[in-house]
Amino acid sequence: MLHASVSGVGAASGGHIDRGRPWLRWLASSALLIAFAASSLAAVPATPPPALSQDPQEPPAAQVRALKRAGDAVVALRVTATEGATSAESLGVRRSGSGVVIGSDGLILTIGYLLLEAETIEIVTQDNRRLPARQVGYDTATGFGLVRPLVGLVGIEPVPLASGSGLRQGEPLLVAMGSGTGTEVAFTQFVGMRPFSGYWEYFIESALFTSPPVGNHSGAPLFNRDGELLGIGSLLVLEAAGTDTVLPGNMFVPVELLRPVLGELQATGKTRASSRPWLGVSSSEKNGRIQVVRVDRQGPALEAGLKPGDLVLEVDGREVNTLEAFYKQIWARSEPNADVELTVKQGEEVRKITIRAVDRLQTLRKPAGI
Repeated sequence: MLHASVSGVGAASGGHIDRGRPWLRWLASSALLIAFAASSLAAVPATPPPALSQDPQEPPAAQVRALKRAGDAVVALRVTATEGATSAESLGVRRSGSGVVIGSDGLILTIGYLLLEAETIEIVTQDNRRLPARQVGYDTATGFGLVRPLVGLVGIEPVPLASGSGLRQGEPLLVAMGSGTGTEVAFTQFVGMRPFSGYWEYFIESALFTSPPVGNHSGAPLFNRDGELLGIGSLLVLEAAGTDTVLPGNMFVPVELLRPVLGELQATGKTRASSRPWLGVSSSEKNGRIQVVRVDRQGPALEAGLKPGDLVLEVDGREVNTLEAFYKQIWARSEPNADVELTVKQGEEVRKITIRAVDRLQTLRKPAGI
């Protein structure tokens, strides 16, 4: 079962704006494709709706089936963190989001932060069945997480993965969110693809940005009009079009980053790229400098004397003035447990601080019995 709404800028506060339009309940699969075109036009008048395919090899009926398959593959996730989890400070003990089936064995792709230090993971199907699941893998390098139900998901086809490289600016897309009463769908538009630096020691070379924003974005799959999976929802952002323009939207991790590491992630629960130095700091770019915003109480930076408000000038004697340069200089080491020398400005004093970095995955609490 599928529901739909037109999302707007007000979704930045965590909800949907339907602009006076009632929610649509999909009583027939063909309504999904029709509403996709009509509602995309209503949400963003400047952009024409997606045209129905005129290719005799890809008739509208095939698009309808593909979109129905996409909607059927979306599930809700309910996660409870283990006792004493440090991630609960920022993510909470109880977390909710979405996932999408990408494997014939029921493998589900979601955003990894939902799974951090998880004690229990529960899948909520569209008919409100609650199934226990286990974590298969978490990749800190991309941000993806994988889970698999302990009970089979009957009758759900996996969705195909697609590249976002061919998307056009303004192209209408679908964001799907799992619930116990059916998949909820919001319409959005492609804004662009570019590198993304996160304040939590995170960087990817390409990220998908969309607008208007969707509030319930955590783990939400992003689909094109052919029902192919483009990305997984990660963040609400205020500058979806870049740093020079205020445009509320969402950041999605593109699934093309998953392809090269999917086998490794399933086999080992992590990737080689995930085992990299971690300092335990949250940082931002300020006037061409890196400013420490927060120091994790379990991270090595705190013990080394790094403080909120410090400005990082250099890493190993090399100047850094962007988060990307900051992270890449730290990650250049072959092993995660390595010394990192920072030149920092604390107040009026410039000093060097050596931090013994650690593997982030080794700092996370495990569920009882593991």
